Amino acid sequence: MKNISIVKPEESFIVKRGITGWPVWEKEESDFPWTYDQTEECYILKGEFDIVTEEGTETVREGDFVTFHKGLTCRWIIRKKVRKHYNFINS
Repeated sequence: MKNISIVKPEESFIVKRGITGWPVWEKEESDFPWTYDQTEECYILKGEFDIVTEEGTETVREGDFVTFHKGLTCRWIIRKKVRKHYNFINS
């Protein structure tokens, strides 16, 4: 999916980017639509969810580093409570 990228980062990446200092967002099991008006990067601390777009479905899990690109319209389906560090990129 071109509007979402998912990688399993190494610890050195997390440290270099200062990810543990980013704000934290939590959300219980739920299903909701979302549109990104900015690019968001996030590191998943806990949980599991699907991101559904016109292109298909991506499953995101604990330990994933995800980039949601500006303009993405999707549906979040949270199956296990999510806790993530997040950062918005002004683009």
